[in-house]
Amino acid sequence: MEKTATAIRASVIVPAYNAENTISLCIYALLRQSCPQEMYEIIIIDDGSTDRTGEIAASYPVRYYRKPNGGPASARNMGAQKAQGGIILFTDSDCAPEESWIEEMLRPFADTNVSAVKGAYRTNQRQLTARFAQVEFEERFDLLRKSESIDMVDTYAAAFRKDVFTGAGGFDESFPVANNEDTDLSYKLSAAGHKMVFNGNAIVYHLNHPASVLRYGRIKFQRGFWRMVVYKRYPGKMVKDTYTPQSLKIQIMALFGSVSLFVLSAFIHTVAYAALLLLIMFLLSTARFSLFAFKQDKAIGILSPFFIALRASSIGLGVLYYMIAGALKLK
Repeated sequence: MEKTATAIRASVIVPAYNAENTISLCIYALLRQSCPQEMYEIIIIDDGSTDRTGEIAASYPVRYYRKPNGGPASARNMGAQKAQGGIILFTDSDCAPEESWIEEMLRPFADTNVSAVKGAYRTNQRQLTARFAQVEFEERFDLLRKSESIDMVDTYAAAFRKDVFTGAGGFDESFPVANNEDTDLSYKLSAAGHKMVFNGNAIVYHLNHPASVLRYGRIKFQRGFWRMVVYKRYPGKMVKDTYTPQSLKIQIMALFGSVSLFVLSAFIHTVAYAALLLLIMFLLSTARFSLFAFKQDKAIGILSPFFIALRASSIGLGVLYYMIAGALKLK
């Protein structure tokens, strides 16, 4: 049955760049959704791939478009412009949504006050670093469940009323990589008073959680840098939002304070006590997460202090790099 614009309720947009290894799994999962296929369309935006992404995507019954490489924000915006549905959904080319994903993403829109919906991540990866990353998400999902309205909608599982999305100007295309452009839009919508909600039953399986310590640290460094770009626009969110555990901020400050004072103790011996106190504070701040992780994955619970130290140092260095770069620019 050929779809008509009036029959299409939702448009699923997938930006893809050099995704030949995962794009088939993503599209296949989207074609097997529980809701009737005439209700939704799949739009693939090839962001200037140099591999077989385009060839693979175009072989499926999807709407395929190719554009010069400009980053995922511009690719998603192009998809939104092409969308025929009144609700636009986003997922990533390395994600495979569950069969009920579209149905669950649309469910909260029965409330006419809801402007955007966030779904959840899962993974089948078994590497320790990937398992830690998943427990991180689970902790944040617990936070989101406690909020009637949230202020963070990640693009791996996101849905917006199209008129709200376009009215806000879409994603800021000055973000060159897939990093915090969704945070920026979420904070903008939150500041405008839009109600956004979390549905933990709208699940996508991520095929690409960071599997190595090096990649995890690099991702968190970039998160720290780009989050500061967003915080400059929305400084109030630096104090508190619905997505970021307050313990994370304590851990970053305690770890960096401890390391700094230990270095200083080579010249002023008495500050070593303060350094030790901050280190103890850091370790105590990891206890709640470690217990949470232990209940889900015993190995990750035991290793959590190490991973949390890696996370805190990587994000902190990203923040420091942002501050240094800003200071140099002012000179």
